[in-house]
Amino acid sequence: MNPANRPIVLFGATTPSGAAFLNLAAGRSVLVAGRQCPAHWPPEHFLRCDLGSPAPPAGLIRPDAVVVSFAPIWSLAPFLASLLAASGSNIHPKPSLCGVVACSSSSVLTKRFAANRFDRDLVRRLATAEDTIEACSNAAGISCRILQPSLIYGQAGEYGDQNLSRLVQLMARLPVLPIPAETGLRQPIHARQLAAVALHLVDQPNAAPRRTALGGDECLSYASMLERLREAVLLLDQRDPVGRCRLLPLPNRLFHLLTAPLLPLSAKGFEAVLRIEANLADFPKAHSILGTAPQRFPVAPLAPSAKTKTKTNHVSPACQP
Repeated sequence: MNPANRPIVLFGATTPSGAAFLNLAAGRSVLVAGRQCPAHWPPEHFLRCDLGSPAPPAGLIRPDAVVVSFAPIWSLAPFLASLLAASGSNIHPKPSLCGVVACSSSSVLTKRFAANRFDRDLVRRLATAEDTIEACSNAAGISCRILQPSLIYGQAGEYGDQNLSRLVQLMARLPVLPIPAETGLRQPIHARQLAAVALHLVDQPNAAPRRTALGGDECLSYASMLERLREAVLLLDQRDPVGRCRLLPLPNRLFHLLTAPLLPLSAKGFEAVLRIEANLADFPKAHSILGTAPQRFPVAPLAPSAKTKTKTNHVSPACQP
């Protein structure tokens, strides 16, 4: 079968990356599976499905299909294991699926040595889910590609991120935003870039290793990332309140002293602030897998500011700044 003709079963369609995927896959055979049908999506191509259900619904297994998921990977893993076990049973002696492309998070790498319990548990859940998906795919003899994206941002359809958009909203509320004088590197990836890589791997799974940490096309400091975001917002609207905010670089030790009161209130929040100084970048770039020209950060469209009504969603808390 021509890879471009393979049917696709999509989970996580009501995330920015899922919405972008539907747009990029226009004209292809896509069955959306989930608890909610995306707006303007044909009901005949939607199957109500709960990843928490112990049994896959009838009609989900489609011959030669590829499962693509932007849903939380820890929910997908046990469901997929049940799905593949059913397709390898006496009722379905041959695997009916031919591949899996699942979205995880680079947090499985960057938060391995976190001090707080929340992040340690997150890493454990991500790693366990990745291992489960790879093991059951190997047992079924089908291709498996797991994407570990860095900081996901942007707007797709009516869905926007809750990562970088929160930073924009913070700058819109504050006249001054203190940051460390020395900040670490970031490699944000737009929801559409992540969707494009996932669709590319449906057709060409050998274009990436089984597990691929993935970033956008530019590595830049945390401070530069904020400045670029501010500039992009002002290009759209010079009157946006984000224009009144000024970044205030502080000596790193002074920044630590000022943020120390966060520690007894929220160890997770305190560690997240400290990560501003860490390098969470240097991942393979989206354009290198796609074979396209690199895109300058930020890629449009950005999620609207708080004053604009929009639905917000994201892959998981794993991908926060």
